[in-house]
Amino acid sequence: MSKTGTIAVLPGDGIGPEIMASAIKVLDAVSAKCGHTFETKEGLTGGLAYDKFGVHLPEETIKICEASDAILFGAVGGHVSDQESPRWKDAEKNVILGLRKKFNLFANLRPLKVWPGTESFSPLQERFIKGTDVLIVRELIAGLYFGPMRRFEENGEITAEETSRYTWKQIENVVRIAFQAAQKRKKKLTVVDKANVLETSRLWREVARKIQLEFLDVAMDFMFVDNAAQQLVRSPASFDVIATDNMFGDILSDLGGAVVGSLGLVPSASISAKGGEKKFGLYEPAHGSAPDIAGKGIANPTAQILSLAMLLRYTYELDKEAQAIEEAVLAAWKAGKKTKDLAAPGEASLSTDEFTSCVIERLK
Repeated sequence: MSKTGTIAVLPGDGIGPEIMASAIKVLDAVSAKCGHTFETKEGLTGGLAYDKFGVHLPEETIKICEASDAILFGAVGGHVSDQESPRWKDAEKNVILGLRKKFNLFANLRPLKVWPGTESFSPLQERFIKGTDVLIVRELIAGLYFGPMRRFEENGEITAEETSRYTWKQIENVVRIAFQAAQKRKKKLTVVDKANVLETSRLWREVARKIQLEFLDVAMDFMFVDNAAQQLVRSPASFDVIATDNMFGDILSDLGGAVVGSLGLVPSASISAKGGEKKFGLYEPAHGSAPDIAGKGIANPTAQILSLAMLLRYTYELDKEAQAIEEAVLAAWKAGKKTKDLAAPGEASLSTDEFTSCVIERLK
């Protein structure tokens, strides 16, 4: 059946507009092929929003998101050397954390997959990564990043502190999603924590054991985060679904991106409990705005395109369309079509637009 919908499009800064243009072309192609009609409404975030509204996440953009079924997000932020300027100071924090909090995007789903034939993208040997297909489920709106923080003087020294806080319900929401995901995969869940030191981690374990009683077909184990980091490098294929807190998930998912070859290959979905027929979520590539290559036409649009595939799968339940996009990207890679970040030294590479055209050709 054909579907209709409205998608908020937030290209952002740096390479964001370039890779977002690629994703919209792919959306148009898959919509035309399958008879769907999606309206896209663009909103400003980051530097361009600050130029026009004096804030990084204006109310006008929030209203566009509120009136949409999902958010397709690009990237936000400027050069590291400009981070203290008003235009860029806390831009990423204001936009990303602001959207997560505003729309209760409490769980981040980040797939780490080594697609058949793409083992050469990884810095690790094939024997370590073959068969890797991991889903990291990360809590997004609590923990150290959202707890009370302050800077003060104590005993004549400037001191800074943050506080990590979790409620039972915040943990339960994320762990339940992780169990549900594991049921549809290999039925294995690993809860990553630091329960030998942290009280919040001990609460994570209590909640996980309680929720497991509802999912007895899923095998669950616990792993300290330092060991999990080692195992993601030594034996990533041994994992199925990982559930973890905000900070640990941030670190492990970026590490996992390096394991599969590049953060430029990794999409993500941040989802909420918003009711209704469609599942609301924010879909974005795992990488940043990469201002050093912005405007050069060499950015890898893969993560943005695969984020679109996740949007179609989770928000609109269009699994066949999502799979078609993923298979088109894989077919392009297998045909030797690569952007500069994936090409070997001396190997020919494609521009952002050229690679996007290759994907669309295979999609059609």
